[in-house]
Amino acid sequence: MMEIRVEEDNIIELHDASAKGCTVTLYRLIHKDPHILNKISLTSFNETPLHISALLGHVDFTKALLALKPQLALDLDFQKRCPLHLASANGHIEIVHALLRANDDACSFCDQDGRIPLHYAVMRGKDEVVKELILAKPDSIRDVFNGGETVLHLCVKYNQLETLKLLVEAVSDDEEFLNSKDHDGGNTILHLAVMLKQIEAVKYLLSISKVKERADALNWMGFTALDVLKHSPKDFKSFTIQNILLDADIERAKNQNNPPPLSATTIGYQESAKPTRSRKRRWSKWLEEMRGALMIVATVITTITFQSAVNLPDGVLKIGTR
Repeated sequence: MMEIRVEEDNIIELHDASAKGCTVTLYRLIHKDPHILNKISLTSFNETPLHISALLGHVDFTKALLALKPQLALDLDFQKRCPLHLASANGHIEIVHALLRANDDACSFCDQDGRIPLHYAVMRGKDEVVKELILAKPDSIRDVFNGGETVLHLCVKYNQLETLKLLVEAVSDDEEFLNSKDHDGGNTILHLAVMLKQIEAVKYLLSISKVKERADALNWMGFTALDVLKHSPKDFKSFTIQNILLDADIERAKNQNNPPPLSATTIGYQESAKPTRSRKRRWSKWLEEMRGALMIVATVITTITFQSAVNLPDGVLKIGTR
């Protein structure tokens, strides 16, 4: 029992050292128990010391851990996030480099929400990290998650215009990807930018020929981007965006040669693509709910990656209460 207690105390101290980034303590514990890093998986901690150091940006501690046990780069926490998720979200570029050198397979790891590290970097506008992740795994840029949203949708959704420009440049030849529709509403990135009334994003998207040429694309409600604007609450931004669209010669499709995809029927829209009064009311209500939900989600995302830092592992808390 005494030996088990000593091992538990050592692992608790290791987690505390990871929160402080203290490599001196790390090496002392390794000297005392050379197998301590292999025993972490036998504990009830929600994350490894590498998760904590990657989250908090302790570069030297992270590199020391990876030198001792590179496999830690692929370990998951209770939300199925690897250390690269946390480092990417917080823009710790040196740690991202170290984790990629240890094992770049982590680029493709999905957490419990279906997000890979690139998604977190995009949502937080960490452009240097975005570049490194794409360089490591170019195909990751085309990964989608729940709702069929692409990284381009995420840029617009979280108002990351500079990141959007970076990603568009990387896929500029892929017209289909640039005009991808999400699964929930069939919205392109232009639909979404208009819906969220992002003036600069709308201007930028219309400067891209492959996006502008398909600006009359219909979402599942049978609306073009201009239609979305017409059914949105009117304010100064609405009139500004309307002028931008009209100046770009974006008009409502005058025929039905561009109907909603067949998959629209699978989510309950079996009516004609032409908007009816009831569908307009339903769309307006959905639009307001969507805007409110996005504001809430954006607030949550700014704090979710710091959850581990605020709620330190049980072992770390015990250090201060013993």
